[in-house]
Amino acid sequence: MTPELPVGIHDLTFSTTSLVLTHEELARHTGAPLAKYHHGIGQRSMSIPAVDEDIVTMAANAAAPVIDRHGKDRIRTLLFATETGIDQSKAAGIYVHRLLGLNPHTRVVELKQACYAATAALQLACALIRSDPTQQVLVLASDIARYDIGSPGEATQGAGAIAMLIAANPAILSINTPSGLYTRDVMDFWRPNYRTTPLVNGRRSVDAYLEALTQTWHDYKERGGLPLEELRAICYHQPFSRMAHKAHQHLMHLAGTHQTAEIIEHAVAGTTTYNETIGNSYTASLYLALTSLLDSETNLEEETIGLFSYGSGSVAEFLTATIQTGYRNALHTERHRTAITQRTPITYDTYRELRSQKLPTDGEALHLPHQTPGRHRLAGTHTHQRLYEAVDKRCPQ
Repeated sequence: MTPELPVGIHDLTFSTTSLVLTHEELARHTGAPLAKYHHGIGQRSMSIPAVDEDIVTMAANAAAPVIDRHGKDRIRTLLFATETGIDQSKAAGIYVHRLLGLNPHTRVVELKQACYAATAALQLACALIRSDPTQQVLVLASDIARYDIGSPGEATQGAGAIAMLIAANPAILSINTPSGLYTRDVMDFWRPNYRTTPLVNGRRSVDAYLEALTQTWHDYKERGGLPLEELRAICYHQPFSRMAHKAHQHLMHLAGTHQTAEIIEHAVAGTTTYNETIGNSYTASLYLALTSLLDSETNLEEETIGLFSYGSGSVAEFLTATIQTGYRNALHTERHRTAITQRTPITYDTYRELRSQKLPTDGEALHLPHQTPGRHRLAGTHTHQRLYEAVDKRCPQ
């Protein structure tokens, strides 16, 4: 029997916004002890979008280096995962399709199921490649996490986008089978159409997350999955980075594995670096954890890692991937670190001012000032239409 062709992530990049609010600055205005942020939830800063940055511009900025490196001729599908969509009908990925100058003979779809949607997109992409290994699929996950000012979730806000090029014989990692699945109708986190911020039951959300981890792990094991000790590392969805510690402690308990605070810290430390400075990025969060792990000094060649994806409401999946030999040659480590260090710190007052600004809802024309240093920007609105432009001429419109 011919071995199954490996399929998985051939390239992986992320982008975030150009502004950042540190938790030191936030604590000065909330009166909360800084330790509550740094140690309680494991967060140090959160990315804040400039007026001309949104989920489309972040996604296009994340994807641009992938297109620069690999071209676009083999991309036949673009899958855009988000839970902060900008239109009830039109997929945000269609704007990105134009900004990147992709082939018109491409399918573009938006996927939604809270923070899980990027994993659904990844699995759909792998299935498409297995049916036609000559094509490639561009998977984008882009979100801006906003909560009510003064709410418990405010300190976990953030923004980020992931771009993954899915292909046969991938350079970074191959996606394995089986995976464990779980769905349950639970109201732990949701956002009705008439709200701009979500409704959250924090305690219930943590419980639902851990229950989903339990159920997906059991399903994964029942289908012949590997024992925990054979997984070199595990990346978790991180609504806040301390959740990765809670999740790993829970999984070790399920597996009957010896656990200490030091063991748990060592196991997840490499996965939290980007999330603790960017904040929650919803669909992109798990894959920011993966990028952080890959960009770390840990040698992962030929190792198998676990990925736990959770989306409130809720849907979850536990899957594994095998890291390829020479994967470091495909990484964008310096670009990623620069994206974080070059953000401009803002004051709490500036943050509040940015939060108060709204796009017109009556079709009025609006021209936005050019603030982002990124390659793509939201230029304004006109007759209820968003107007995007590619600043970098290498990305034709």
